[in-house]
Amino acid sequence: MIAGLAGLAIMGGMALAGAQFSQTEVAEVQQATARFSVDNMTCATCPISVKKAMLRVDGVKSVEIDFGTKTAEVVYDPAITSPETIAAASAGVGYPAVQTS
Repeated sequence: MIAGLAGLAIMGGMALAGAQFSQTEVAEVQQATARFSVDNMTCATCPISVKKAMLRVDGVKSVEIDFGTKTAEVVYDPAITSPETIAAASAGVGYPAVQTS
């Protein structure tokens, strides 16, 4: 537990004052998921380029590519990066990404 954590934590729209959280619970608060459509992927190696580009963005924790549906699901830290920055990284290697959720 994070000793003596006093203050305010917001989780799921609820404010919890004076609560104590483990480091895992704190990390969960700083995590978001975004889904992208990446229509330019035309061959089996395209997802590799997209995944590498997205993973190079500071704050991106994981990238899962579905070549069949031409989508990417990205878990990232919203305090460090944004879906726009992640999409720009993909576009920078020739695969424009559009956030779908």
